[in-house]
Amino acid sequence: MKPTLLVLAAGMGSRYGGIKQIDPVGAHGETLLDYSCFDARENGYGKVVFIIRPDIEKDFREALFDRVARNMDAEYVFQTKQSLLSPSQIELSAGREKPWGTIHAVLCAKDAVKTPFTIINADDYYGKEAYGILGNYLSGLENSSKNHAMVGYILKNTMSPVGSVSRGVCRVEDGYLVNMRENTKIEFDSEGIVSHLPEGDTRLTGEEIVSMNFFGFTPSAFDYMQGYWERFVKDNISEPKKEVLLPNCAGEIVSTGSGTMKVFSTQDRWFGMTYKEDRETVRKNLAEKTEKGLYPEKLWEK
Repeated sequence: MKPTLLVLAAGMGSRYGGIKQIDPVGAHGETLLDYSCFDARENGYGKVVFIIRPDIEKDFREALFDRVARNMDAEYVFQTKQSLLSPSQIELSAGREKPWGTIHAVLCAKDAVKTPFTIINADDYYGKEAYGILGNYLSGLENSSKNHAMVGYILKNTMSPVGSVSRGVCRVEDGYLVNMRENTKIEFDSEGIVSHLPEGDTRLTGEEIVSMNFFGFTPSAFDYMQGYWERFVKDNISEPKKEVLLPNCAGEIVSTGSGTMKVFSTQDRWFGMTYKEDRETVRKNLAEKTEKGLYPEKLWEK
């Protein structure tokens, strides 16, 4: 069966300073997400599902969705701070400042995903190879399979020269994930690369395998994610800033024996739209890839 591409596009864009999901970076007004959808379609994905906020729906349709939907099966769902919560939980979380996080976002799309699926961030460029790797792997799985997968990247290939990044740092043995922890603030300093963790700073070499949220799951994972979300809400309903994060949940699926996570790797270099200063770099990189023939000058025919 053809896998689904699930796009996390409901982020606030606080560091970027705008709606980065629909900022044009291509020669004909294409967004970074246009290129992601194009790569997915070229590698056998049958559908794309976007998770967005209601307040950007009109702009999202005009700048991206309607164009993508003319070229492949496409749908979008909403994530709000009230999604999946009971009335009493909504009241208890009234002081909430941030979205609930990536596991919450994925669960908002549960009913729209009917096949094994790849998750991506809206503001990251992953390279063509990754879509081919996971597309091929997922197309051979049944929905009930618990043999999930991810494409890991080399940390030094995913760093931003502008500011800090958030990455899931992985431990891999014999091609499978052993554990993973989300490091929410990794950056360069005068001595190299440092991760600022709650228990203190940790030095990283740059050679670590990290998650960029390029996960491949079967629908069987939704049940575990639902339980993970419910435990998180129970413990953090009144916390204004804590988020329930996909890498941490993926790591727990593995550590509890609830599924396996095969780790594929790629040498592709990441680039993305974390900061406003990144936009010109993204534009230049995509123009170079177009000049090399990796993309047509005009991405979509219609």
